Amino acid sequence: MKPFTYLFVDLMTIAPCLAFSFHKRIRFDRQLLSFLKACAIVAVPFILWDIYFAKAGIWWFDTTYTVGITIAGLPLEEWLFFVCIPFSCVFTFFCLDRLVRLGWADALNNLIVFAATVVFGLVALLHQEKTYTLVTAMAALLTLLFLHFVARAPWIGRASLVFSILMLGFFPVNGVLTGTGIDSPIVNYSPKEFLGIRMLTIPIEDAVYGYTQFLLILYFFKMFQKPETDAT
Repeated sequence: MKPFTYLFVDLMTIAPCLAFSFHKRIRFDRQLLSFLKACAIVAVPFILWDIYFAKAGIWWFDTTYTVGITIAGLPLEEWLFFVCIPFSCVFTFFCLDRLVRLGWADALNNLIVFAATVVFGLVALLHQEKTYTLVTAMAALLTLLFLHFVARAPWIGRASLVFSILMLGFFPVNGVLTGTGIDSPIVNYSPKEFLGIRMLTIPIEDAVYGYTQFLLILYFFKMFQKPETDAT
């Protein structure tokens, strides 16, 4: 089982969402092409980020938990991560927004962007020597500023609410990757490159990283989404 641990995490993240995509009340299967387009666009900068950080020793992977296939310095499972995790996140947003209606949360757009600007701006300013912290804070800050002031995205509040719900899945998934319940972490971090603040075993930067990735994929997904099922 050990060499398949990371692959198992990927597959267990996407499998339930993919199965329910065909449910008659959801029919997310009709949006698969829209998702794949959005995923491909956002994956490029994040994979390049990943490759650079791995080469620089900012983070690295314990390959005893992978099947042994490596592409550009990244395990195959890490490449799959950039499809499986975004799929489950966008699927969750699609379902909740379609079935529950979360539009009320968009009244918080201004507050969220203001608070994020202050927090991420200060973190980036005060921790310029910590590469992961700096890059993650700046990426999140610039993404939110773009979405709010340039793209005029009305759904930032909804997305933020859904991401807070997704944290229920974030803890077991990222927990395993960072060492929860296993002998050693699958993903390891250079102590000097991040704040050292962990949620259980998970660096707090990972949550910000995931939030940024989610916002960007959702932006492009909505751009490509079929109009007749667009909930915005």
